Amino acid sequence: MERRLFIAGAITSALVFAANRGVFASTDASAMKGDFPPINKTREDWQKLLDAQQYEVLFEEGTERPWSSALNDEKREGTYICAACYLPLFLSETKFDSGTGWPSFYQAIEGNAGTKRDWKLLFPRTEYHCARCEGHQGHVFNDGPDPTGQRWCNNGVALRFIPSSESLPVLRV
Repeated sequence: MERRLFIAGAITSALVFAANRGVFASTDASAMKGDFPPINKTREDWQKLLDAQQYEVLFEEGTERPWSSALNDEKREGTYICAACYLPLFLSETKFDSGTGWPSFYQAIEGNAGTKRDWKLLFPRTEYHCARCEGHQGHVFNDGPDPTGQRWCNNGVALRFIPSSESLPVLRV
């Protein structure tokens, strides 16, 4: 019995080490790119444009506290755009209340979000990023409503809401 526990512990340690080194991350470039060229900004450029929490979530893959975003209660018609580069990511008609404390959508705008496998919690999750600037947005789960059955669980600080009565801002270059 002790031998099994030792082996299980060794395997778990190896998986944690590999996950922290990015061994399990997708290496398929198409998994991260949309139909447009990426932005050529440095991390320092993004730090100057974003507040500390936005930068932490978007470019350090952090997570905001649940129920901390004003976007949870946003009910107006409009578009949710990436807080970094302003690429439209979600339409208001795809938003729903997931009860998780983060803004959730059942579908992203096609081609505007890239995905990759995330093993940070030792089990695989699908992480998604803005396809243009590669800013981390959140994770996709298969427990959402019809018609897709998906829940795109987003960090509110990684988004900006633009009401349909306003024009979308020009994309940052």
